[in-house]
Parts: sequence; structure tokens; C-alpha cells
Amino acid sequence: MDWLVSLIMLVALEAVLGIDNLLYIAIESGRVDPLQKVRVQRIGIAGAVVMRVVLLLVLVQLIQWFQKPFVALNWEGVVTAEINGHSLIAMAGGGFIVYTAVKEVWHMLAGDLNSHAQKGASKSVRSAVMAIVLMNVVFSFDSVLTAIALTDNMAVMVTSILLSGVVMLLLANRVAAFLQKNRAYEVLGLFILLLVGVMLLSEGGHLAHLTLFGGEVHALNKTTFYFAVSVLIAVDLVQSRYQKRLERTAVKHQEASSSE
Repeated sequence: MDWLVSLIMLVALEAVLGIDNLLYIAIESGRVDPLQKVRVQRIGIAGAVVMRVVLLLVLVQLIQWFQKPFVALNWEGVVTAEINGHSLIAMAGGGFIVYTAVKEVWHMLAGDLNSHAQKGASKSVRSAVMAIVLMNVVFSFDSVLTAIALTDNMAVMVTSILLSGVVMLLLANRVAAFLQKNRAYEVLGLFILLLVGVMLLSEGGHLAHLTLFGGEVHALNKTTFYFAVSVLIAVDLVQSRYQKRLERTAVKHQEASSSE
């Protein structure tokens, strides 16, 4: 029964770590033609599952190589690091996510909603699918390494990956539809992605033993990350409800003034 316990633990882990993945899939698929949105999600997730299985097989064989430093930086007093495969993937993925989130927020601030929507819809299906697949690999790296640490049963690991893919297929369109109907929450989603990118950058820096100007880079604690995300969501919900109350109050005052 050990395999069943390991499978349950891995599926639960995939579910927790898959939230930011789903968010990225929803935002990325929202940039293509609406008629192609579901197709992009399905192809992207299917490709991501295949890539995740391949990543699992590669890591099982080359786990020592991914943990072994292959580049050393030593600029005394400025930057020092011992970069390995794991840290490089985490930092590259985190940097790309931060860039994507900041770029989208900038477009929201710099242009009107119509031009932003047209710009988002102009992305090709192929590029959106590739982005989903590649980012899924980045998001999956830690969960795959954890799976290897929890069990040596390859069937259990592959099954957990396939089940997580099914869950993403079931939820991806619902998350995308929610963001489409509630455009204000897209801003919240982008800032959560920004936090995810910062977390990956800090984790990559920690794995590489990175120091900047004499200060060591530490990985952002997962508990701190989830607390920050919870605060963001709570602030957004309270603010939206308070805004609606203010609008209702303003309407009542206006009606009372007009009746007088």
C-alpha cells in the first residue's frame, strides 16, 4: 500500500503546485483568437504532460548532473555563484514570468482596454502552445524532483503526472472563462504570477549560492509566498466589495438629490 500513499501525496502536491500553472495557462490562452482558446489549452496541456514525463525520465538518469555546478562566477564584492542545471532553469523561468507579468501590466496602464484585447488576441496558436509547454516544464521541475525524492516507483510518478494533466484539462477553461468575465481579476492574476516569478528567481539564486554585493540570496519561503498571495486576494475582494458599496451609496444620494 506504500505506492498508494505515495500516489495520493504526489497528486495532492501536483494540485497545490498547479495553481500558478493554471493561472499562466488561462492568461496565455486568453491572448489567442477566442475560437482557438480551448484548442490551445488542450494541446498545450497535453504537450506539457508529455514534456513532464520526459523531464521525469531525464532527471532520473541525470539527477547528479542537474545538481552539479557547471559554471562558477567570482567577481569579488559584486557577484559570486555556482550555477547548476536546476538553478539555471529556475532563474530563466522566473525571469521570463516576471517579464511577462510586468509587460502585461504595462500594456494595461499604457493603452485602452480595446487595444489591449486586440493585442492579446493577435498571438498565434503555435506560440501560445509553446509558451504553455515551456512554462509548464519550469513549474514542474520542483514537483518532479520532489516526486523522485518521495518514491522510486516510476509507475506512481507517471500516474501522478497524468492525473494532474487531467485535472488541468478540466479546470483550465473554467479559470480562463472566469478571468474573461471578471477582467479586474486579471490584474490580480498578473501580480500573483509576478510573485511566482520572484519566488523562482530567489529559489534559483539560492540553489546557485548566489551572492550580490556581499549579500546571499535566499529562497522565498513557500509559506511566505502563500501568505502574500492570500493577502493579495483578500485585499482585492475587500476593495471590490467596498467599491460597489460606494457606488450604491453614490446612486442613492443622487436619487435623493434629484427627488428634492
